[in-house]
Amino acid sequence: MTRLTTILLALLLALPAVFGLTTTTQSRAKKKYVTKSSLSSASRTKARRVAKTTTARTTRVHRTASPWDVPTFADSTIGDVVDGEDMQVRRAAVAALGPFNGAVVVTDPTTGRILTMVNQKLALEGAYQPCSTIKLVASLAALSEGMIDKDTRLRLSRNVTMDLTTAIARSNNVYFANLGEKLGFDKVYHYGKLYGLGEKAGYDIEGESPGIFPEKKPREIPVGLMTSFGEAIGITPLQLAALVSSIANGGTLYYLQYPRNQAEIDGFTPRIKRFLDIRAAVPKIRPGMLGATDFGTARRANYDSSEPIYGKTGTCSDARTHLGWFGSFNEVGGRRLVVTVLLTGGRGISGPVASGVAGQVYHNLSQGQFFARHAAQSASAAH
Repeated sequence: MTRLTTILLALLLALPAVFGLTTTTQSRAKKKYVTKSSLSSASRTKARRVAKTTTARTTRVHRTASPWDVPTFADSTIGDVVDGEDMQVRRAAVAALGPFNGAVVVTDPTTGRILTMVNQKLALEGAYQPCSTIKLVASLAALSEGMIDKDTRLRLSRNVTMDLTTAIARSNNVYFANLGEKLGFDKVYHYGKLYGLGEKAGYDIEGESPGIFPEKKPREIPVGLMTSFGEAIGITPLQLAALVSSIANGGTLYYLQYPRNQAEIDGFTPRIKRFLDIRAAVPKIRPGMLGATDFGTARRANYDSSEPIYGKTGTCSDARTHLGWFGSFNEVGGRRLVVTVLLTGGRGISGPVASGVAGQVYHNLSQGQFFARHAAQSASAAH
């Protein structure tokens, strides 16, 4: 065996440890991270430096060795049928997504109407690990069970405690792993199903996947990994959009509907799937979702106090692609919109990047006077 071959084999064997190629490898790494609470700043910096250096060396030596076979960039509008969509919202979403290989779903949380769905194939088919967006489910479940309050501080290590607002904003894995273990699988399953996981979010939307939500706890996956990383769970952008919509409107889980022509728009009637008893919990998680865009993981959404955005990022790897999630809603001029983004691909894809796409959707609509016109129409109707 030549020296070059030996080097290449060593690098290939090292890739799973660096990138988390398999569920088993990824779970072991995450379990170690959760049980040891947290790494020191110096250790994290060193780990990032090693991963970055290894990636660069691997790319130079053997470019075809990358495990990520999903492209980062693509025309995400190919195959979309735009009949029935709000074209101003669609243009804003398409422009914000740009060259990324991803999906953007914009919904009205007060009715459940899908205003646009960019990359309909990706948004509807399959199911993707929710990554840290699952922390919204864990938060609502723990609050509903009375296990925590907004100001309850959980101990993460000997000298570190954290409250819910900071944990959501900074997406702290140890905090939500602890919540998951305290809740137990049965409660996580109960609330996950209640909030729409494992079932179709839409009403008679052709091709929609119901996602993946196991009825029994997977043997090798701790509950804490399910509530911090979304292990063993698969969701669609529509399911996340429906969940975030229920948070935005205070507890109504609507069927998402996707009118495809003017007649369906004119005859549109909201359909309620069920009411969620989360009215008391919502004000306790909103500060964390706002904190995400202000000082946390979603700063790329460009926080603006006059046009606030509430959201939750998610970053992880699923099969052979990186995933970047962001589920969000805004409040401007009496109008609320929910913008859900899922990005797929290789290096550089993350929840923070997805938050930047969503932030640009809101910005594009604001620049186009979308919210101002709605405010004016509401004022006129009131008189």
